[in-house]
Amino acid sequence: MTIPECYACDKEAQFDELPPRERVDFDRHWRVAHSFTTSVPGWLVLLPRRHVTAVHDLTDAEASTLGAWQIGLSRALRSVTGCEKTYVVQFAEAEGFAHVHFHIVPRTADLAPEHRGPGIFELLRAPEHARVTAGQADRLAAALRDRLRGRPAEA
Repeated sequence: MTIPECYACDKEAQFDELPPRERVDFDRHWRVAHSFTTSVPGWLVLLPRRHVTAVHDLTDAEASTLGAWQIGLSRALRSVTGCEKTYVVQFAEAEGFAHVHFHIVPRTADLAPEHRGPGIFELLRAPEHARVTAGQADRLAAALRDRLRGRPAEA
């Protein structure tokens, strides 16, 4: 079911046609996508596959795997990007993006001090010329999926 003006639900309705960057990995309850407006390679978004607008409305089944997804994605990002840590953030307040979603953001050692912590969100609004390209995001998606599914990284 597509909810009016819900970006996540619109994408979910097209699931079988989504490019790798829009379905980095998934299960019955969750889908992982690469952010499309960021300059940070590996900025992931973890989304419930059904429409839900508040964390307290997650089902027990969704909630029971949420932590495993967050840790697994953080570990995969560390392995693939070499980041020092990941930020895990959830607001779901922007118009058209009220669907619960968790940002899983790799924080590299060389990240400028003004972009650490909440300042990271300045990099989510990157001008088009500075954004991670679709090709870059698709390649990262493949490497992350391999890591998440226990396959060795390509040499």
